[in-house]
Amino acid sequence: MTRKRKKLRGTVAKVVKPLHPHQPEKAEIIIHEADDLYREIRVDNELVDEDGEKAALKPGAEVDVIVEADSDATVKKPPTLEKSGTGKH
Repeated sequence: MTRKRKKLRGTVAKVVKPLHPHQPEKAEIIIHEADDLYREIRVDNELVDEDGEKAALKPGAEVDVIVEADSDATVKKPPTLEKSGTGKH
């Protein structure tokens, strides 16, 4: 099954320490292309590289946020004038 995706650019605004020891640290990410009210997300601040080594994001880091879905969860959008290649408006 094919998947559709969109990559968004973001910046780690801050790292939020947990209130309780058993909770994970969070990275607050500002997504530049999002609407103002929905620009900030928080995710567990734990990454893993290809060798299985754990790492954490630091404030100011530039990141990619990827939204991905199965093709059957999406609908085809009609082409727009900008993408049609005609150059006519």
